[in-house]
Amino acid sequence: MSDYQATNASSSGVRLDKKTLKALSRRSDRPGLRWLATWAALLTGSGTLVYLSLATWWIVPAMLLHGTLLAVPAYSLSHECAHGTAFRTRRLNEVFFWLSSLIYIEEPTHRRYAHARHHTYTWIKGKDAQMSFHTPLTAWSWFMEISTFGHLIYEARLLTRNALGAFDDEVIEFTPASELAKLKWGARAFLAIYGGLAAYVIVTGAMWPLVYIVVPRLVGGPIMQVFTITQHAELEEDQPSILRSTRSFRSGPIGRFVYMNMNNHMEHHLYPMTPFHALPTLATALQEQVPEPDPSVVRINAEVLSIAVRRSLGLDTTARHIRQADGYAGREPMPAPAE
Repeated sequence: MSDYQATNASSSGVRLDKKTLKALSRRSDRPGLRWLATWAALLTGSGTLVYLSLATWWIVPAMLLHGTLLAVPAYSLSHECAHGTAFRTRRLNEVFFWLSSLIYIEEPTHRRYAHARHHTYTWIKGKDAQMSFHTPLTAWSWFMEISTFGHLIYEARLLTRNALGAFDDEVIEFTPASELAKLKWGARAFLAIYGGLAAYVIVTGAMWPLVYIVVPRLVGGPIMQVFTITQHAELEEDQPSILRSTRSFRSGPIGRFVYMNMNNHMEHHLYPMTPFHALPTLATALQEQVPEPDPSVVRINAEVLSIAVRRSLGLDTTARHIRQADGYAGREPMPAPAE
C-alpha cells in the first residue's frame, strides 16, 4: 500500500484556498430535498405516461423515459449519499442511501468503502475497487459495461458471498473489520427484499413492480452506464494525478440534474467532500488549473465506442474529440482476454 500515493488534489498539483474550500464544502438539507422533490415529481409524471401507454406502442418511449429517470438519478443519489454529502442530516442521508442503493443494486456498506477506495487509488490497477471494466476497452468489454451485464453479474455474486460471510480478500482489505458484520447483514437484507419482491409478484400475480420498477431499472441501466463510462474511459492508469485519470464534460440542465452535477467529475475527485450543489462553483474556481471539459455525454460515448471497435479490429485508436492517455492512442492489436 505504501508504494502508492493517494490520488487527490495534492497529488494532482491543484490548490484551492482553505476559506473557499470550507465554504464550498458546507452541507445543507435544502438542496438535497429540493432535488429529491423534483425527482419524485418527474418519476410520477413518467410513471403516469407508462400507465397511459400500456398496451400501445407508446409504451416504448414512455418506458425509456421512466427507466432513465429511475436508474440514472438512483445511481447519482446513491453516489452522493456514499460521500455523506447529499444532506446535512445524517439520518436523511442514510435512509436515502439505502433506498437509492436498492434501485442501483449495490449494498450500501460495500458501496461506501469500495467508493472510498476508488477515490484513494483512482484508476490504479489492483488498488481501485471500482475499476469496473478491463482496460483498454475493446468492443466486448464496452458491451459488457454498457449493457450492465457485467455490473449485474458482479453484484449477484458479491451479494451472495457477502451474505454468507465469505468475503473476498479485496473486500476484507478495504472494509474496516468492525463493519464486516454490518456488510453481511446488509447483503442479507438486500437479498431478502429482492426475493420478497419476486415472491410477491409470483404469488399475487401483481404486475406493478415489474412495470414501474424492475423493467424500467433494466431499461434505464444502459443509460446510467452511458453517464458513468465517461468518468475514466481512455484515460491514464497507474499514476497519482486526477487530471490525467478523470474526465469532466459539458452538460445541459437535464444531464446536470439526473447526474447531480457529476459532469464535473474531475473536480469531484479533486475535492470529493464538496456537495453536489456546489460542484459548478468548484469547477469555476478550478478552471485555470484543470483541463477543459470534454464534449457532451453523447459525443464522448460515440468516440469511446468508435475507439473500442477500432481497437478490437487492430485499427488506429487515436481519439479525435476527447482526452485520451498517450498509451491508448495509435495502432494496437486486440488485447488478450483477462484471466
